This record gives sequence, C-alpha cells and structure tokens, in this order.
Amino acid sequence: MNRPHSSSLLTLFMFSLKKLFGKDDKFFDLLEAGAEEARTSVELFAKYLETLAAGGVPPHHDDFIQTRRKEKKIRHQMTEALSRTFVTPLDREDIEALSFALYRIPKMVEKIVERLSIYPGRAPHANFSRQVELMQQASVAVVFMVKQLRHGANLQKIADANERLQFAEGEADKVMLGGLKELYNGPTDAKELVILGELYEMVEQAVDRCRNAGNVVMQIALKNS
Repeated sequence: MNRPHSSSLLTLFMFSLKKLFGKDDKFFDLLEAGAEEARTSVELFAKYLETLAAGGVPPHHDDFIQTRRKEKKIRHQMTEALSRTFVTPLDREDIEALSFALYRIPKMVEKIVERLSIYPGRAPHANFSRQVELMQQASVAVVFMVKQLRHGANLQKIADANERLQFAEGEADKVMLGGLKELYNGPTDAKELVILGELYEMVEQAVDRCRNAGNVVMQIALKNS
C-alpha cells in the first residue's frame, strides 16, 4: 500500500535533484532564445531600411521596443534560473556574459532606429544597406554559434562560424570608413556630416556587438573543449 507513495516521493526527489543541478536544458533554451531575438531585431532593421528606400511606411518603432523587451525578459529569466540552480551546464559567469552580450544587440538596433526616425534628411540607403547585410550575416553566425553550445561546444564548427563573424565585422568597418570618406570629401554641410557620421558608426557598433557575443561563445567553446 505504501509503494505508490514511496514512488511518488522518489520521483519528486529526482525532479528536485534535476532542477538543483541544472540537468535540464533551460539555460540553452534561454541563450538560444536571446540569440534569436537579436537576429529578429536585425531583420526588422533590414525591413525598416528597405521600406524607407521604397518610400513606404517603415515598421513601427514599437516593434523594435518589443524585441528589446523580450530580450530583457529573457535576461531576467536567466538571472532567476541562475539563482535557483546549484550546478549549471556552463560556468555561471559565462552564461551571464553571453546573456548580456546578446541583450546589447537589439538595444543597439533600437537606438539606431530612434535616430533614423527623427532624422529630417534622406539617409544614404546604399551604404546602410551594405552595413545591414553584414549585420544580418553576423547575427545568423551568432545564432548558429550559440546553438552549438547545447551539443557540447563543437570547437571546429564554432571557430568556422566565428571566422565568418569576424569577416563581417571587418567588412562593416570598411563600409563605415568608406561612408565617412564620402561625407568628408563631399558637399555635405557640417550638421549633416555629424548626424550621418554618427549613424554610420552606430550601425557598425551593432555589428561589433554581434562580434562581441561571438567572442564570448568562442571563449566558452575553448574552455569546454
């Protein structure tokens, strides 16, 4: 008669141990969700620029705010999960560092859209489009790298993706410098030069933040290889 009760207690005990020692996939789920939200923010920005270039009505700024809020919620869930788990599948400080690096991507994209939305002139879409293309490449690489962590951090696959990410960042830097050179040598007035120069730099910084997230993943992979 006592066996079902004992079995239930054992099941509850094993579940508690699993939760305590972090044997489930919640940390990988949250990190992957954060990477996907970062990629979504970049895709929204690409659509925003395409619509502007076509003279249409771009996606509402609230879309970017929502993406950043989702990322913030994921970070909150991560913090809560870390506080409740004794042993984590990756080092605690690495999980926190990667979660923060991912959060900074949509936050930067939102800032760029805020500035573009109040810019009274016509943005040079050709240069921005190339930068955004590189942002997309970088964000896709980040998602791929983060997803590899769940499978035991395949160092070669992560290193290959990191090379693509570093290349995208280097190209974005060149595009930014090319855009600045055009501004410096063109008939641009002082006010517009400052505004557009700042926008070029902000877009390049978004790619930098993808690279920073990739660097954290690379460090985790090296540590756990």
